[in-house]
Amino acid sequence: MHKIGFIIYPGFSPMNFAVTSVFEITNWKAGSGVYQVTLLSERGGPVATSLGYEIQTSSFKRRTFDTLIIAGSIAAPAATPGLLSYLRSAVDRTARIASVCTGALVLAEAGLLDGRRATTHWQFARNMQRRYAKIAVEEDRIFIIDGPIWTSAGMSAGLDLALALVEIARAVAKILVVYHRRAGGQSQYSTLLDLDATSDRVQTALTYAKEHLSKPLAVNDLANAAFLSPRQFSRLFREETGRSPAKAIEQLRVESARLMMEAGRFSAEEIARKNGFGNRERMRRSFVRAFGQPPQAIQRTVSALVQ
Repeated sequence: MHKIGFIIYPGFSPMNFAVTSVFEITNWKAGSGVYQVTLLSERGGPVATSLGYEIQTSSFKRRTFDTLIIAGSIAAPAATPGLLSYLRSAVDRTARIASVCTGALVLAEAGLLDGRRATTHWQFARNMQRRYAKIAVEEDRIFIIDGPIWTSAGMSAGLDLALALVEIARAVAKILVVYHRRAGGQSQYSTLLDLDATSDRVQTALTYAKEHLSKPLAVNDLANAAFLSPRQFSRLFREETGRSPAKAIEQLRVESARLMMEAGRFSAEEIARKNGFGNRERMRRSFVRAFGQPPQAIQRTVSALVQ
């Protein structure tokens, strides 16, 4: 049986428990106790979540596990000296130490990430890099494995990390009705969600663009949707989004195309056509500008994961 210690602390987010569901389903699917999960805290006993209710825990003192996972929180967690000392001592007797979301900041404070690649939620990544210069922080990754240390981005990315930990991930993902599993190198955040505007007119144009990505979408088209002149629209659009209409449309197209590739159900030609690139070569150039790699790299990753 593989023993997993799941470390929590006052103010941790209950969303972390989604990670433990992966091990629960794995045990059920295997028909035996493959994984034993123990909720841990420094002193044991009840620990309050960020919502106020309490979770019963055991003390991690003088305990040894095959895998340790430290939970994340909405705010940056405050690591106690006892927790840091335990993590430092656990490195030599634990096969894997992992973090969910901002739990990576605790690993960083303990020095476990020095000289390693790591990730955390994108809102904390740059501050983490500034504070811990010895860490190679990659803010646009779902999860990263560097030797025995595993780090994940936002709390939902903890599911991807947990699925990567188990050996029958595809079957577990199917039962949980989640994607089997996202590659660690995927983007944390989406242009489709991030691109927003404050005025109704620019927001209307963005909605129109998202619904008509297969069309040419010239500035005149977007301006008409916003009931503005092309000049007024371009000026207002840049003020509200920080980018030109042409650049925004390209970002929307490559993001939509990437999501279609990750779904694994469409050919490259169909993806290029549905997202308004016209042909595969134009799509390739846009992908290289946006992601630093061609569409084929993402398609190879998806193919490897679903096999």
